[in-house]
Amino acid sequence: MRLPAKPGPGPGKAKQAENAFAALPKLRDELATERPELFRLKLQACCTTFDFGSETNLKAKEAKRQTLIELVEYVNSRAAFQDTLIPDIIKMVGANIFRALQPKDRTFISLSDPDEEEPNMERAWPHLQIVYEFFLRFVVSNEVDPKVAKVSLNTDFIMQMLELFDSDDPRERDYLKMILHRIYGKFMTLRAPIRRAIQNAFYKVLYESEMYNGVGELLEIMGSIINGFALPLKEEHKDFLIRALIPLHKMKFLASFHQQLSYCMSQFVMKDPQLAYVIIAALLRYWPATITSKQVLFLNELEELLELTKPPEFIRLQGPLFQRIAQCIMCPHFQVAERTLFLWNNDYIVRLITSSRKALFPVVISALYTNSKVHWSNAVHGLTFNVLKLLMQADPQLFDECSANHKEAYEEEERLEVVRQQRWATLKELHAKRRP
Repeated sequence: MRLPAKPGPGPGKAKQAENAFAALPKLRDELATERPELFRLKLQACCTTFDFGSETNLKAKEAKRQTLIELVEYVNSRAAFQDTLIPDIIKMVGANIFRALQPKDRTFISLSDPDEEEPNMERAWPHLQIVYEFFLRFVVSNEVDPKVAKVSLNTDFIMQMLELFDSDDPRERDYLKMILHRIYGKFMTLRAPIRRAIQNAFYKVLYESEMYNGVGELLEIMGSIINGFALPLKEEHKDFLIRALIPLHKMKFLASFHQQLSYCMSQFVMKDPQLAYVIIAALLRYWPATITSKQVLFLNELEELLELTKPPEFIRLQGPLFQRIAQCIMCPHFQVAERTLFLWNNDYIVRLITSSRKALFPVVISALYTNSKVHWSNAVHGLTFNVLKLLMQADPQLFDECSANHKEAYEEEERLEVVRQQRWATLKELHAKRRP
């Protein structure tokens, strides 16, 4: 749900705001004892917002921008973040960043590639960037006591921050990512609410909207969070993986956040190797049937996961896994076939395959022989013969048996095809004789 728009001040109020900024002296010109109160007044003045879609109130906008720059410069002072000032700081930040995001035509976006779309840059960024920089310095400051700040920087504030991750402007999402990550690290009581809020954002992506701009940034935050999970993993963390993260593989625009999602999957497997079976089984279940570019992404992720998979988990999933790999080897799209054959460049995966060669060689060798006869790409042919050579060297006797079995099956298939063609010819003759 997007936030309601906040109208900018009219000409009269804009003039008052300009005068208010001008009436406040510079912080550096005041006595040290007077600066905290002046700092408060400037924070309150900066709560005034403007409509950056119009060219009006330019003097007031510039006066506010200069005041914001002054506030950022002042935050290096120990007095900047006194406990009594924290409510005013949070109020000023919220007044500026919580706003109506630029509307999107979701119908148009759903039919296009988001990577090819020019992002809608935020018109208010000259002000927003300074506010975000100020907020970041506030969050990371050692002078801020989390126990005091959590009264104002509460769950409601975090929920509204999460809404802003749908911003079209990647600069804003980058600041939000840094700030939310720092908040997670510093405010212990907010950790569980942040995880729940991110989970709800992913549910929104899965069940409400085709496109959500901040998925990649939220996954980056989750990657760091998962890396810090204590062992053994809690059931709520595994539930988060199964219910919110793994289903993101179904999304049409997986390419825009796949790298971050794949990293999260790898982090979970590193924490608990038994999860390799859960994740790879889900990949096979969600495997794209027609989108070859998405198949290549799945194959990239599959290799990363197999590198972390222990033999017991590999044995559990090797049957359906290599049925899928065999299909990919024979895929007419050369990128899918190439990427699949590149799996044999990975020594660890080759050892896993070799350890289960009696079950896997027949499936793989049959697909490779089929490829060598029917695939159109010379590059795929070269890789196919390289893999055949590796398999032959790994177990010559088993290789010969599988080759002989494939030859018999192929000859039987050809014989059945001849019979089928003869039957069709007979049926055509009968049909021709019955025609008047």
